[in-house]
Amino acid sequence: MGGVRSMVKKGLGEMGFNKGGGAINWFPGHMAAATRAIRHRLKVSDLVIEVRDARLPLSSANEDLQPSLSGKRRVIALNKKDLANPNIMHKWTHYFDSCKQDCISINAHSRSSVKKLLELVELKLREVISREPTLLVMVVGVPNVGKSALINSIHQIATSRFPVQEKMKRATVGPLPGVTQDIAGFKIAHQPSIYVLDTPGVLVPSIPDIETGLKLALAGSVKDSVVGEERIAQYLLAVLNTRSTPLHWRHLNNRRIEELRNEYEDKHDYNLKDLLPNKRKLPNRSDVKYIEDLVTEVQCALHVTLSEFNGNLEEENDLESLIEQQFEKLQKAMKIPHKASEARTMVSKKLLTLFRTGKLGPFILDDVPDSPNPVS
Repeated sequence: MGGVRSMVKKGLGEMGFNKGGGAINWFPGHMAAATRAIRHRLKVSDLVIEVRDARLPLSSANEDLQPSLSGKRRVIALNKKDLANPNIMHKWTHYFDSCKQDCISINAHSRSSVKKLLELVELKLREVISREPTLLVMVVGVPNVGKSALINSIHQIATSRFPVQEKMKRATVGPLPGVTQDIAGFKIAHQPSIYVLDTPGVLVPSIPDIETGLKLALAGSVKDSVVGEERIAQYLLAVLNTRSTPLHWRHLNNRRIEELRNEYEDKHDYNLKDLLPNKRKLPNRSDVKYIEDLVTEVQCALHVTLSEFNGNLEEENDLESLIEQQFEKLQKAMKIPHKASEARTMVSKKLLTLFRTGKLGPFILDDVPDSPNPVS
């Protein structure tokens, strides 16, 4: 990954990094206030569900809150497991188990998946149930890890557990120490009452290194406008190339690869009509088929360019040259006009959307540590 690190350090000064790869300051004022409020609520919470992105089991942790979380009962919920490589996910759950940290991979949109999480939560609270009339469970996580989706799923499960007269959108738990306003939550159990607190998302006040920042940006936890879509797409391509991912897309039709290889040798003039999203006008083309074809075109473009690459992926200049070629091929694959002034941005946005929606396959960007460490 040497080539990746060298490449992404280039020209990142405007992102807030110093030349030595120092921290980025992406911490809006409202997030600072949320962090203070969460610290107060942590003091009275009986258990914390820390939601992380399954593609970033470590990088999506809220480092600023870890000292406070380490002393609490905690369950780490690795959300978006449908976007993560299941084989590597198994290694991650084994890693957290070796660290003696409760961890479960979930899909926040799946009722059965969320039910398993709540069963684990109730199991962890069993030791305090006998002596506490009301128990509070807190949900925390950096932006865009699916915390809101999880809260919504918990609410749906909660409203189905009680008689109609007890159903409510929000249950007021009451003021907590150090917090002036009432805290809203959802009741998920009776005798004792267990409430899940609805808490704001919060991002770490500083991101310790360039690669962590880019991983979070790639996963969508940092706004694209902060880093720039093109830079994030460059990082994505660097990761795909250094992992040889395009070479593992064996389901590609070899004949189609050869067709594309020949097409790339020709010069094409593209018209803006090629960008029109309405593909229903074409014979036997549904939107789903259009997306499938787009994915195939993109995968073929990356497969062809990487398979024909003769340079060294560990060399910054070689990697940059390959990525430049891939941008050109992707522009053709996506049928984006050559003369479009923002063509690279358009390519980047489409590529990032394909990755974030899992169309390019399941990924986990963090590497599993070699040995157990205190969980952060």
